[in-house]
Amino acid sequence: MPSARIVVADGDAVGRDALVTALADQGYDVRGAASSADVYEALRSARPDLLLLDTVVHEGDGLALLQELKASDTWRDIPVVVVSARAPEDVTEKTFGLGAADFVRKPCRPRELVARVRAQLRMHGLLSHATRSLRHAEQELARARDEVENRRKLVDILHEVTGDLSSDEIYHILARRVARALNLSRCSVILAKPGDRVGIVATAFDNPALRDFEIHLDRYPELRVALESGEPVLIEDLQTSSMHADMRREWDVRGTQVPIRSVIVLPFSLGKVQAGVFFLRRMADEPKLTREDVEFADAVVKAAVAAIHRAQVIETARADNARLEVLAHTDPLTQVLNRRALTVRLASELERARRYDAALSLLMVDLDHFKNVNDEHGHLVGDDVLREFAGVLQHAIRSVDVVARYGGEEFVVGLPETALAGAVVFAERLRERIAETPFALTHGNPLALTASIGVAFFPSAEVNTVEDLFARADEALYRAKADGRNRVST
Repeated sequence: MPSARIVVADGDAVGRDALVTALADQGYDVRGAASSADVYEALRSARPDLLLLDTVVHEGDGLALLQELKASDTWRDIPVVVVSARAPEDVTEKTFGLGAADFVRKPCRPRELVARVRAQLRMHGLLSHATRSLRHAEQELARARDEVENRRKLVDILHEVTGDLSSDEIYHILARRVARALNLSRCSVILAKPGDRVGIVATAFDNPALRDFEIHLDRYPELRVALESGEPVLIEDLQTSSMHADMRREWDVRGTQVPIRSVIVLPFSLGKVQAGVFFLRRMADEPKLTREDVEFADAVVKAAVAAIHRAQVIETARADNARLEVLAHTDPLTQVLNRRALTVRLASELERARRYDAALSLLMVDLDHFKNVNDEHGHLVGDDVLREFAGVLQHAIRSVDVVARYGGEEFVVGLPETALAGAVVFAERLRERIAETPFALTHGNPLALTASIGVAFFPSAEVNTVEDLFARADEALYRAKADGRNRVST
């Protein structure tokens, strides 16, 4: 990594220059620092990839400086190689305990120093790449979840409006569902054409009894603009909108307090005829409506209004296909991943672990004596327990982990970047959390349940495939059951 930036912190000018020269000869961008203040200045200006730190830095203790850096959110990820003329047994335990990446005794042999620096830079590069990949994956996951949630809302709305309903009923359903999907205080459907002076309120989410109510469109410039242009209108703040400048002056004269903050107007057509607008509003104490809200609501409205003119069978088939797309990777009862999606996800994680020499652990979690729940309380209660159990698992994991229903009352938790010891600690905490959770019943006292957990891990001589992971975890689960349940086994 010839382009890497390195800071050499050493209070001894001769020693510092020797280290700088040895590293600069290898093509590294090297800066010297004689004091703690110089080190911080170099960190801020150069953002180095590695710090070479003598235990004795002018005007300060190098180990104290190391402790400060590793306690800082800003600098803790920079690898620090400590150099010292003191005997290794005097300083290595303390330096490594404070977070040093390596220790080199002075006087340094140039080839050894370069080799150690190169190794630490390589590890730092791998860690930085993994961190960036993780952040990107988390962002992609959040985006995918948002898309899935919006698609779910859209599917639900379309499914509801493609039945044997009148136009008025569809308008009412759309106003209610769009309002709830976007957390709106008010959502109305107003029937009007370009040039009309009066519009008819077909339905209003905030006042369902309000039907066929006339409003004068000259009081609503945003409605007129949307009707004339045929394009959505977004007013993020009525108090700063140029479109409402005349209206604000009139409100001031009359002393009118307008409780509305943001407005979206979505025009729609029936066939080729402009038929009206959806009028979406948020109150002054609520967040502003955004362009993303416009896009989502406009997609809902366009698709739903088109359903009025389309054959119900076609619309129902499309809604069903969209649902099947979601259900293809989701367990319908618990809304966690199903077994098929889990296998695909674990295959990817196993390949990544193998490529980067990382760890991967898998927990097989099974509710103890779950059959008694179904026998004593019925399968509906059993389903409620499974849903709640899945929620407990999801709340316990990290964002990079995965929960899936393996079958019946068996669930699987995948733990990337987790070795066996860490997986066992997590499994024990999870087992305790399950035992402490009261599983609520509609009638009667909550149920107290326990779970047995089998743990498998990679790398292991017995694990080469995802199927091997499942098999080893299942064997461990069997041992946990055989040993008395409510326990973790490996």
